[in-house]
Amino acid sequence: MLTLTCPIHDSFRVRQVAGMFDVPLAEKATRRLEFEAPDLESPWRIGLIVGPSGSGKSTVAGHLFPRALARPQPWPEDRAVIDCLGERPIKELTGALTAVGFSSPPSWIKPYHVLSTGERFRCELARALLRAAEEGPAGHSAVVFDEFTSVVDRTVARVASAAVAKAVRSGRLACRFVAVTCHYDVARWLAPDWMLDMATGELAGRRLRRPPIELAVFHCRPSVWRVFAPHHYLTGSLSPASRCFAAVWEGRPVAFCSTVSLIGRKGHRRVSRLVTLPDYQGIGIGSALLGAVAGLHSEQGHRVSITTSHPAMIGHLRRNAGWRAARVKRAGTRGSRRFSGIYRDSAGRAVVSFEYRGGAGSV
Repeated sequence: MLTLTCPIHDSFRVRQVAGMFDVPLAEKATRRLEFEAPDLESPWRIGLIVGPSGSGKSTVAGHLFPRALARPQPWPEDRAVIDCLGERPIKELTGALTAVGFSSPPSWIKPYHVLSTGERFRCELARALLRAAEEGPAGHSAVVFDEFTSVVDRTVARVASAAVAKAVRSGRLACRFVAVTCHYDVARWLAPDWMLDMATGELAGRRLRRPPIELAVFHCRPSVWRVFAPHHYLTGSLSPASRCFAAVWEGRPVAFCSTVSLIGRKGHRRVSRLVTLPDYQGIGIGSALLGAVAGLHSEQGHRVSITTSHPAMIGHLRRNAGWRAARVKRAGTRGSRRFSGIYRDSAGRAVVSFEYRGGAGSV
């Protein structure tokens, strides 16, 4: 139990309210919060404190984790987001942004204030998690994020919850995470090890199972690319010879993939574009679409390859038994002028090429 007090300042209007609504006056107002406290010494990675507004969530979170509460701090308007995350190696910074589902390099180089609400939320998450990992022993420091998902729509809330949970449990973000929120819908997507419901004061220790994500993959027209082009980390246009595919979730296209034939290599197709919309990044939708498209081409007798410089995609493909690293080019390659309208070269960018060898991805 936690007992809270605050002073009552006497005034004419205070006495008016007390008289109108029969509110007893005293020198101090007292409130008692009764709740079951989680065993913080036990092995856990993710916690959730949930309840309606005014139920004492933030107070209890501050009591249980007095030094771990993430407090909002201003973001400079004249600096890119990537420059505001601390003095850590670039791979750690981009890894943290990707881990929370903010995987769009074109947005990393923009100031915070021009980003969408969902992108800002993920930036706040990444910065808080990076600081927690920096301040404490790996895997033992904690970050408590108040008003978790309160400023974003519920689709972004679900996806962001799943992305954070995936990153923390995998060890990519080496800290513990506690979400504090009035939204009960994130519980199944966050899949916490313990959940304290301040509406009842009860503690649940059973880990919930994340709902399945069911994607439908369709052939689509090249014109669909216009929706995804602003979020791709390259600026090249889509080849007219592309075969295009879209992943649809809950009736909306959320990811795009296209392939082109490799000139001079019969029966060999290369993935030329792979993009997931920002609100749906971080939970493996793009990887699942890539696996589905590669599997489809493989069934038709084609070899399939992809060349990428995106660190998250390189990491995923290295871990995926369905792909093998075929070539690493630290300085990229300069393309032929003859095919400049079809292929964009990678000169100046470190790239890794992978070849598909079976096994579709899953979310």
